[in-house]
Amino acid sequence: MSKTSVLISIDWFLPGTKSGGPVRSYSNLIDHLSSEIDFYVLTRNTDYCEITPYEGIESDQWVDLKPGLKVYYLSSNRTNRSGISKVLKSKHFDFVLINGIYSWNFSILPLLILKKHPNVIVSARGMLNEQAFSVKPFKKKFFLMAARVFGFYNNAVLHATNETEAERVRQWIGKDVRVKIAPNLARKIEKQFHYEGLEVPVKLVNVARIAREKGTLRMLKAISKVKYPLALDIYGSIYDQEYWAQCLGIINGMPTHINIQYKGIADSEQIPHIMSAYNFFIMLSEGENFGHAILEALSVGLPVIISNKTPWQNLKDKKVGWDLDIDKEETIVGVLEQITQITLSQYEKLSKNAFLFANEFINDNSVIDANKNLFLP
Repeated sequence: MSKTSVLISIDWFLPGTKSGGPVRSYSNLIDHLSSEIDFYVLTRNTDYCEITPYEGIESDQWVDLKPGLKVYYLSSNRTNRSGISKVLKSKHFDFVLINGIYSWNFSILPLLILKKHPNVIVSARGMLNEQAFSVKPFKKKFFLMAARVFGFYNNAVLHATNETEAERVRQWIGKDVRVKIAPNLARKIEKQFHYEGLEVPVKLVNVARIAREKGTLRMLKAISKVKYPLALDIYGSIYDQEYWAQCLGIINGMPTHINIQYKGIADSEQIPHIMSAYNFFIMLSEGENFGHAILEALSVGLPVIISNKTPWQNLKDKKVGWDLDIDKEETIVGVLEQITQITLSQYEKLSKNAFLFANEFINDNSVIDANKNLFLP
C-alpha cells in the first residue's frame, strides 16, 4: 500500500533557521510522521532575510533531504506564479498543507492555483492572533475581509494549534469554516534526565529572534535592575538593527555584576545541546502561538521564565518555571533575584520537574494522533 503524500508550502525551511518557529514545527511534524507519510516541501532557496542561496543545495529540482522528505528549493527568478504552479502540478499530492495566511508566493498563490484540490489545509500559525495585528494591521484586515467576502477559504480546512486559535480562525475567516485542531509536535527527546548542576553566577539563555515582539529589550531592562550576579547569553538573528542598537545601549550600561553576551545564530539542530549548558531559559515575548524554544528548554531540564501570553500557563504551580505579566517589571526583577539565590537542592527539583513535564508532553499520543488526523479526508 502506497504512503500518503503531503506537500508543504512554506517561505523558508531547513537548512534555514532564521525564520523561527514554523521551520521547527514542520521539521518536527515530518520527523514524527515520515514513517507513514511521504513529505514534499516547496520553499525558497534562501534563508529569511538572505539573498544568497544555500550552499551545496541544488535549486529548482527535488532534493532528497532525508528519508521521507523531498524539498524543492525555488530560485528567486522562479518564485512566481508560473514557477510555483509548475511544481504544484508536477505530481499528484494527496494533501497540500499551506503555511500561514499572508505570504503571496507561498500562502495565497498555492491556494489560488489549487482551488479545486479536495484536500488543502491552511495552517494559521498564530497569524490571526491579536499580537499578529501589531504589524501592518490595515493591510492584513483588508485582506481577511476580502477573503471572507469572496469565499477564499471555502474549500480549505484551517489548522489551529489550540481551541483559542480555532476561535480566532472562525472570527476572521468565518464561523462555518472547517477547522481541525492539532497542537504542534515537539522535537523528540533523545536523552534521559541528567542533572547538569548550577553555575555561579546563575546562567540564563535566551533563544529567539531579536525583535520587539520577542521582548529582547524588555528582558534586558529587567535584568539591568537585578542586584545580584547574573549571566545571560543571547542567541538569535537580529531582525531590526535599530531595535538592536537600543538593546546594545542597555547592555553597555549594565552593572558590573551582570554579564551579557550575544552569541549569534544557533544551528537549529544544536539548540537542545546548547541549552543544556545553562540553568534557566528566559523569553519575555508579546505572545507565542506555541513556543518551540520554551519546550526545548524544558526538555533539557531548564526551568523557564516567560510571559503569560503563551500556551504554557501556571508554570509556578507546576514547579517548572514562571509565566509572568510582561508589564510588571518589578515582578520580573523579583523572580530574577529569586533564582540568583536558589539552592542546589531547590534547583535540582525544578530541573527534574521541567524535564518530566516536557517528556510527558512530547510523548502524548493524543497530540501525535491529532496531527495524523490532519491528513484524513
